[in-house]
Amino acid sequence: MTALQFNISESAQTRINKLLVGEPEGARLRVSVQGGGCSGFQYNLDFDTKVNEDDVQFGAVVVDTTSLELLKESTLDFTESLGASMFEIKNPNATAKCGCGNSFSV
Repeated sequence: MTALQFNISESAQTRINKLLVGEPEGARLRVSVQGGGCSGFQYNLDFDTKVNEDDVQFGAVVVDTTSLELLKESTLDFTESLGASMFEIKNPNATAKCGCGNSFSV
């Protein structure tokens, strides 16, 4: 089995580190994909202190193997502008995405 890659930009890592300060010890950012959303799948980001047997860790980020299949070669980024700041997943596997960027199809 080929190792699946998930990338975290420097700006995302910096933001995750800042957010982890207010979380319980051992917390990590969990990135997952769930069914639903206007394009078929939607991204979910949440803090979690539990690491499951099927999780793959990327520093302070964990992704379950099922989600990682849909996220392979993706990059988690954090962007800030005058009007908004947000995490964004740049997913080369997505064939379509909704206008808000939280939902995609493959």
